[in-house]
Amino acid sequence: MDNPATIAPVQNDCETETSSAWSWWPSWRPTSMSLLKTTESKILACIQNDLWARFVTLQNQYRIWTLTITNKAVRKPVEQAPKTPLVMVHGFGGGVGLWIRNLDALSRSRPVYAFDLLGFGRSSRPPFPSDATKAEEQFVDSIEQWRQSVGLENMILLGHSLGGYLATSYAIQYPSRVSHLILVDPWGFPERPKVQNQQGQGTDVVKRPSPPRWVKAILAVVTLFNPLAVIRAAGPLGPGLVNRFRPDFKRKFEDLFDDDTMTQYIYHCNAQTPSGEVGFRAMTESLGWAKRPMLDRVHQLPASMPVTLLYGAQSWVDSSSGDRMAQIRNHSNTRVLLINEASHHVYADQPGEFNRVVENICKSVN
Repeated sequence: MDNPATIAPVQNDCETETSSAWSWWPSWRPTSMSLLKTTESKILACIQNDLWARFVTLQNQYRIWTLTITNKAVRKPVEQAPKTPLVMVHGFGGGVGLWIRNLDALSRSRPVYAFDLLGFGRSSRPPFPSDATKAEEQFVDSIEQWRQSVGLENMILLGHSLGGYLATSYAIQYPSRVSHLILVDPWGFPERPKVQNQQGQGTDVVKRPSPPRWVKAILAVVTLFNPLAVIRAAGPLGPGLVNRFRPDFKRKFEDLFDDDTMTQYIYHCNAQTPSGEVGFRAMTESLGWAKRPMLDRVHQLPASMPVTLLYGAQSWVDSSSGDRMAQIRNHSNTRVLLINEASHHVYADQPGEFNRVVENICKSVN
């Protein structure tokens, strides 16, 4: 658990609208940080274990919205060393609420931390540089400042999609802090495929499903605008757009909520002042490919660091990047697993299997 002497000041669970050039938009967009807080609170009410939700203030005064989930029903012998905590990093446009199917199960035997990435969810939304390297560094530096502020010596680091990309970058820069790296359908690993001049040359060995409609919609605008600008520009029609393009989110959580709670959460996470998505845009080139593909850097991970890559068998993210990563690392401490009947959001499509696999990985650490 946290060492109180090393925890940065914790802010009250409240916030005000940030003044900016976008400050006139709330009257046009049916959103606010207060509405995001209310929607998220409904989601987090499903957690059965002990929950501590708070803002953690970084050295640079930015605030990271953080959850710590523990199971106090489990009494450990005094002489037993504490279990290495699991830290979960969400993907693009997400937030801590998306882990609702996983937090209780994964915190049965060890503390679990989940936080909103800088620029996303309820965390601070600062400006990001337009340079890909500097934008990535700002994300990674915020994760390290968060770790220092919370007081974690090391962690099992799990990242989904964009979170997987940033978790890998973090592990390269701070390898002594990562006991096991878990990458869930990570974004940004392969290079952009070269355009072929002649038809019929080169075919994929394994056919993957084409990206879903919402992915294509984001990719269509990512080179011209911030990726989620259409949600904000739609004003009062924004929530309806999310329901139309992301009906899967309602289905994934329909046994928990019989209304639009989850799509409302996605809307309120992404209808706020753009920040993290500005950083993401800086890191991408046309059609959403990473400007700095992670496969070019995974050789910098220590060979001794265990890495597990989890892919949805029906995901639009190609698992061959995981196989390529294993080859680059000479298959040293690297596993690639497919979870059947799961798409990109593996943790929500097959939460039981996902939780089982992740829990077994955690047990392999301690």
